[in-house]
Amino acid sequence: MSERTLAIIKPDAVKKNAVGDIINRYEQAGLKPVAIKMIHMSQSVVEGFYAVHKARPFFGSLCAFMSSGPAVVLVLQGDNAIKKNRELMGATDPAKADAGSIRKAHGANIEFNAVHGSDSPETAQFEIGYFFPGMEIFS
Repeated sequence: MSERTLAIIKPDAVKKNAVGDIINRYEQAGLKPVAIKMIHMSQSVVEGFYAVHKARPFFGSLCAFMSSGPAVVLVLQGDNAIKKNRELMGATDPAKADAGSIRKAHGANIEFNAVHGSDSPETAQFEIGYFFPGMEIFS
């Protein structure tokens, strides 16, 4: 079933010049970028995006990190895009991520882990809409 998911190449991976490699991994796995842009998120944009984590102890450091530099936000489309992207990303902690995963290759630790991906169809719908109006997405 073809679906869409949001992916973010986080500031640490952008800084390490890993954007091309990460997008290549998406494409090689059959996930087609149908929207893409580089943005430098403000603190308030990050806080709104991660509002679901507001009560968690890592919220402040996550927001500081995500607003520390430019990130690349993408909408990926393909069969089982959400599940496929989560497999490509690997475990949240790069030390526990499978060999060949994006986080194993480009993440430094649980906080600086290179990429974000939607975890459910409902989350994907919210996250895609947060960054992309419908007319910015192409099939």
